[in-house]
Amino acid sequence: MKIEQIYTGCIAHAAYYIENNGEAAIFDPLREVQPYMDRAIKDNAKIKYIFETHFHADFVSGHIDLAKKTGAEIIFGPTAKCGYECTTAEDNQEFKVGNYTIKVLHTPGHTLESTCYLVSDENGKAHGIITGDTLFIGDVGRPDLAQELVEDLTQDKLAGYLFDSLRNKIMPLSDDLIVYPNHGAGSACGKNMSKETTDTLGNQKKTNYALRADMTIEEFKAELLDGLTPPPAYFPQNVMMNINGYESLDSIITKADKPLSPKEFEAVANQSEALLLDVRHENDYVEEHIPNSIFIGLHGGFAPWVGALIKDVKQPILLITPEGKEEETITRLSRVGFDKTLGYLNGGLKAWKEAGFETDSLHSVSPEEFASKFIESIVIDARKPSEFSAEHVENAKNIPLDYINDYLSEVPKEEPFYVHCAGGYRSVIWSSILKARGYHNMINVEKGMSGIRSTEVPLTDYVCPSTLK
Repeated sequence: MKIEQIYTGCIAHAAYYIENNGEAAIFDPLREVQPYMDRAIKDNAKIKYIFETHFHADFVSGHIDLAKKTGAEIIFGPTAKCGYECTTAEDNQEFKVGNYTIKVLHTPGHTLESTCYLVSDENGKAHGIITGDTLFIGDVGRPDLAQELVEDLTQDKLAGYLFDSLRNKIMPLSDDLIVYPNHGAGSACGKNMSKETTDTLGNQKKTNYALRADMTIEEFKAELLDGLTPPPAYFPQNVMMNINGYESLDSIITKADKPLSPKEFEAVANQSEALLLDVRHENDYVEEHIPNSIFIGLHGGFAPWVGALIKDVKQPILLITPEGKEEETITRLSRVGFDKTLGYLNGGLKAWKEAGFETDSLHSVSPEEFASKFIESIVIDARKPSEFSAEHVENAKNIPLDYINDYLSEVPKEEPFYVHCAGGYRSVIWSSILKARGYHNMINVEKGMSGIRSTEVPLTDYVCPSTLK
C-alpha cells in the first residue's frame, strides 16, 4: 500500500501522502505545499482530497493554499466549522482514493473535532490509522489546547472525551494496524512522545501508558494532566488562522523577501518597532551582532522557539540571516503564523559594519574557564525543569528559556552570573533576550552541560524547588 510519511524535523511534524490508481490524498500538510504537488506529479496523480485531523495549534496548515492550487476537497471531521469552503464529514463516512478507502473515525479529546482516518487497501484490508494528535507513539494529545474556544469546555472534560475515544474507537482495532501520528518527539502537543514516528497499534497497547486496558478514567486523567506546562502563546493564534483562513504563502514571501540596505534596515526598524531577529549560528551571534537583536538560530528548533518566545504572530520582524537563507527563514516563520516579516539586511553583518553602524558581542567562556571561576558565582540553567531535575550544576538556579519572559524579575540585574543550557544554543537565545532588555551582566557558557560534564564542576541530581509551580 502506498502511504508515505513526510516528516519535518524542526517542528516534529508528519504529513502523509497516499496514492492509488492516479488519485492522491494529503493529510495535515505544512504551509509550503509545492513538495506535495511535486510528489503527486511524480506519480502522475491528481490530489483529490486534503484530510485534516483537527484544527492545528502548533503550525499553520497548508490545506487552503493546496486546495486552491489543485482543486482538491478539504475534509474535516464531525463538528468542524471552517471560515472557508470545506467538507465536514460524518463519523464512519468513507472516501475513495483510487481503490483505497479512507474511513472517518471521530475521536474528540485533543480537540472536539479531532478525527482519525482508517486507511484500507484495494482488498478492503485495514492497513493503518492516521491519528493526528489523538494518539502519538508513546503518548496522546494534550487536552488543554481547545478549552478556550468553547464555553464551559475544560481540560478535564476533554480528557474524559479522549479516554472514551481511545477505548471505543482505537483500542478495539486490529493490533497489526500501523499508527501514523501527526508529531514525534519535540512537539509541544504532547509531553512524552517517542523519537519513533510509527509503530503498530498492538505495540502501543503494550507500551503506551494511556492505552492500559485496566486503567480507570480517573487514573487516565491524573496521568494525562500531570506535568502539563502552559502551551506556547502562539498556539491559539495558529488555531484561529487554521479555522478562519490566512493569506497565501506565495503572497507572504513576495512581500517579505525584500533586501534592505543598512540605512533602510535601520530606518524600517525605527519606524515599525520591528523585532530584529538574527537566525545565524550562535557562535556568529556571540562574536558579533546588531545591538538589541534577538538570536534564534535556523539550525536549532527554530520555528517552535520563535512561537514560544515571540508572543504575537502579528509582531513585525526584520531578519539578519546567513546569505542565501532569506526565503527559507521567511517560510519557516510562516509555518507558525509569523507573516509580518518586513525584509532582511542585505549583505548581512559585513554590510552593516561597512556602513559604519556599531555592533555588540556576548561575553562567553569555555567550560574549562567556567570551571575555574564558577565557585561562589551565580549560575542559571536555561534548560527545561525535567532536564534540570535529572542533573544540574550544584547550587544553580533553573530559569527555563521557555518561560523567560515570565520570570525576568528573578534574573540578577547588577551582579555578574553564568548561564548555560544543554549544548549552547538555548543559552544564547536566553542571553540575547536579556541583552535586548538592558541586561549586560550575563556570561554564556559554551557547549552547555555537554561541556561542563567534562570538567570538575560538581553536579547533582537533587531536585531543587522549581521556578515553575
